[in-house]
Amino acid sequence: MKQLIEILENIKPGVDFKKEKHLIDDEIIDSFDIVTIVSQINEEFDIDFPVTEIMPENFNSAEALYKVITKIIND
Repeated sequence: MKQLIEILENIKPGVDFKKEKHLIDDEIIDSFDIVTIVSQINEEFDIDFPVTEIMPENFNSAEALYKVITKIIND
């Protein structure tokens, strides 16, 4: 989770990713940010983030995103 928070903070400094639960709903991150996040996750975690997992609910919070990453790693 620490790695993910660091990725998110580098992309959007000043956002409290540990507490924020509505990153998409409140337009804190946009589609360009999502592309950047996915790219960084792929590199940092050495995974291929499936297009099927790129949906708003998976990017609304760091926790939701971390669950997807864990799922991808364990599959």
